[in-house]
This record gives sequence, structure tokens and C-alpha cells, in this order.
Amino acid sequence: MQTIVGVRFKSAGKIYSFGKGSLTIAEGDHVIVETARGMECGKVVIAPREVPDESVPPNLRTVHRIADASDLARIEENRAREREACTVCEEKIRELGLKMKLVDVELTFDLSKMLFYFTADGRVDFRQLVRELAGVFRTRIELRQIGVRDEAKMMGGMGCCGRPLCCATFLGDFVPVSIRMAKEQNLSLNPTKISGICGRLMCCLKYESDGYGCGGCMRMKKAEYTPAQNDRVIAEDAEGRIVAVSEQRRTATILMDDGKTVIAAWEDIARVEGEDGEPRSHVPHEGRPRTPRERVPREGRERRERPAGAKPRERGERSERGERREQGERAERPSKSAGERRRPQGRRRQNRAPHPQQGEASDE
Repeated sequence: MQTIVGVRFKSAGKIYSFGKGSLTIAEGDHVIVETARGMECGKVVIAPREVPDESVPPNLRTVHRIADASDLARIEENRAREREACTVCEEKIRELGLKMKLVDVELTFDLSKMLFYFTADGRVDFRQLVRELAGVFRTRIELRQIGVRDEAKMMGGMGCCGRPLCCATFLGDFVPVSIRMAKEQNLSLNPTKISGICGRLMCCLKYESDGYGCGGCMRMKKAEYTPAQNDRVIAEDAEGRIVAVSEQRRTATILMDDGKTVIAAWEDIARVEGEDGEPRSHVPHEGRPRTPRERVPREGRERRERPAGAKPRERGERSERGERREQGERAERPSKSAGERRRPQGRRRQNRAPHPQQGEASDE
């Protein structure tokens, strides 16, 4: 077992774990710890607690010491230097004509590094900017491009609910949010109503998302019946069909068999079960179910069975047989048409009277 504490370096940043060591630390104290960026001063937000060795994060570092008054005064001096660096950096950006927006400046506790956070539409060549800033502040300069959600987290603001932004007050990390969460909660899909000031979907859509998937309880899944549209249910001592469901109010609109419309709570609804014990659903068109039509073979047409040892015909053989059949039909067509044309001519010659010959007319 090891004793660790949770330290946060920003008001709404991520919580990091550090070993307590031999110090007496309480929640709310400021401590000096070593991080990947150097020595930093953070605030203890999670009181010391014992955890098993399997749950201890790898490469756990120990708290160096508790911050005193001189350390807190140094932090205030660093805040003043950050504001000065922000003004100088904005002037350099205008002079160089860079298409970037400076968001925040952060200076480490031991003055070993100065970080500039900015936003831009695309990639920016800031090498000349880094050289000029290094010449002014005489320290290591690092520029980081961030997204719109991180920008809103650093700058803060007021949400559409009238309260400060969740990401700038208590959220440590951003959670993935999808439009499916808004659909499950029956919210308007208008982007202006479900988007925050950063232009992305609001983080609060995640808060109640788990409660809609299990029937309403976010801590434990309910085993009670969850109404669905077109289900046959019993409510107020009568049967009916569910036509609409409101998961947010946990109510269902039921069209009773007598024509009345009733709105009942989920707890007052019971599903109707059939004789076989399975739940019944509403059938739009009741009556005799349609059976698929059977295909009747044509009269006089026998299906030839292929011998067991015969090989299937290839595509080339089928095409050759088809060509021979077409050639035979083409050869029969002209013979039939010629015979049909000759027959009416012979009939016409038989019906006509014979013409008198020239020799007989001269004898008369």
C-alpha cells in the first residue's frame, strides 16, 4: 500500500497523482512537485489516501515540499510576466503578418520554459516568431496550436444556461459527445440550441445520456418495463396502444380502445401479454395473414434432372447452343415468308379467266 495525493495545476485542469512521502499534507495545500516540464507549484485537491500497489500509476513521483509564502509570491510574479509576454507576442504577430490568434501564455514555476497557446485555421510557419521571442525573454520558447474546445476552456465564458462554462470550472478532460445523445433525449436537433460557444456539441449532453439508455436511472439499471411505441398496455383498468413516449418526463401517451387518450406514468403501465406468455404488439391491419403465393409449374413442362455424374455446363457451351438455335430460327423465317407470299398469287391466277389466244380470234 502507498499513500498518494491528487494535485491540480489549473483551476479546471487534469488531476495528477504524486506520492506523499514523509510530509504532512492536507487538502487545499500548495505543494512543489517535479513534472515533465520542470518544477511546478500545484494545489492538492484530493486528500492523501492509501491505494494498493497494483493501482499505483507507473513512474510515480514524490512531492518535494510544501509551498511557502515566497513560493506564492513567485507565482504572482510569473502571472505578471505572462501578461507582459502576451502583449509582446501579439505585437510580434502583427509585425510578421501571421494568421494566428494568441489565446494564453503560461510560464513554468522555475522560469525554464514559456508556452504560447494559439489557434489558426491551418498550418503556420512561426519559426521567425520563436527566434524573436527567445531574444526578448531569454528562455526556452514553445508554441502550441490548440482547438476551439481548448480555447473556450482557457478563456472561459457563460453558457446558454446562464452559468459559467463547465469546461472552465470543473471538467478535467473532454468527453466525446455525439448527436445520438441529443436524439435519445428528444432534444431539438437545431445546431444553435445544442452547441456551445466553441461551436461544438455541448458537453452537458453527456451528463444524462446514461440515464436514457437504461430507463431513467443513471446509477443503477431499472428492471421495470420501459414503454415503447405501438405496445399494447393496461392503464387505468383498460387496454390501449402507446402512441408516444416521453423519456424525459417518464410518461407515455396511450390511445385507449374506447377512443380516449390518456397520459400515464411509466410506473402505472403494464404490458399486455398473450396466451403464450409473450408480449403483444399492435397490428395495424388485423385479419387473415397473407401467405406467400406458391409457384405452380406450367402444364406440359417437365423439369429435366441432371445425372449425378454429369458436369455442369460451362458458359461457353451455353453461348454456342444459343447461337445455333438463333441461326436455325433465322433460316426458317425467310422460307416461311416466301411460301406464304406465293400461295395468294397462285389463288389469284386460278380465279382469273383464261385470256383468248390470237390464233382463235383470227379464225372467228
